[in-house]
Amino acid sequence: MSGLLLRGTDLNTLPVVGIDAGEALADVKDVVYSAERGALLGFTLNKRGFLKGPMKEVLAYGDVVAIGRDAVMVASSSAVTKAAETLSAVVDESGGRNVLGNDVLTDGGQRLGTVIDVVVEVTTGEVVGYELIGDEALQAHAGRPLLIPIPATLAVSGSVLMVPVAVEPFIRDDLSGFGAAVDEFRGQLPQEA
Repeated sequence: MSGLLLRGTDLNTLPVVGIDAGEALADVKDVVYSAERGALLGFTLNKRGFLKGPMKEVLAYGDVVAIGRDAVMVASSSAVTKAAETLSAVVDESGGRNVLGNDVLTDGGQRLGTVIDVVVEVTTGEVVGYELIGDEALQAHAGRPLLIPIPATLAVSGSVLMVPVAVEPFIRDDLSGFGAAVDEFRGQLPQEA
């Protein structure tokens, strides 16, 4: 995995900057994610400065030019849209579903833990893994969250996320090197037709 990996919570509070004017337009409030597609759909936003608070405007992922450690870049202020249909499309496509707090189970019946964050490859917007508060037996370093790679497609139902039992050897507790674990995990899975 050659792109930058960030936790979804690392994106919260980043400024959204218009490249055309170099102006900070808003701050990221929340990441909107589709577990079914395994991808970011966009962001809800907060106002900047003295009048901080939620905005009605949203930012669709398709309007993002780049995401870095310090800012989300858009071409211009028109990327931050008030259009009700855009808000509905971005939020509705997520199914109104929040994966945070969901249990992760293997298809072999083992509970790996509870989702506390998503891991995003920011160049593509693909969610490549979940950060979990895991069962103690899986934790290499007591108290540290676990990072698990997820397949390109994921079974999602109710409040449980299913992953193949083959994920277990690729569980990590540090973001460095996690991209390689994702690539290796996905490389050993049967290819979809």
